Amino acid sequence: MKKQIIKNNGVAIAVLHSDELLITDTQSALDLIALINYDDDCQRIAINKEAIIEDFFKLSSGIAGEILQKFVNYSKKIAIIGDFSIYTSKPLKDFIYECNQGNAVFFVPDEQTAINKLLTAV
Repeated sequence: MKKQIIKNNGVAIAVLHSDELLITDTQSALDLIALINYDDDCQRIAINKEAIIEDFFKLSSGIAGEILQKFVNYSKKIAIIGDFSIYTSKPLKDFIYECNQGNAVFFVPDEQTAINKLLTAV
């Protein structure tokens, strides 16, 4: 895992890039939240979608809801970076759209957009 900490106006963002899976279930998400919070005191995380188990993007699995609820419960904000146009599921597209309207979870095409969203999220 490659990690970069970006600080701007008192906001710290952990930008993670991994070719290996970092989030495979609820426990691994909690472990990542704890690691980033403890090591870097970051409340905001940007992560590439390849570091998240593919079942996350199948809403019927329930994994996305469980994992994202943990981020919300622990007052963390997350931006997932990747190309989501490959998914044809209308419920997933609607889910991504709704998340992007909020202030806690973002699905974005690139790292700079992730940073911008996380910096301006309230």
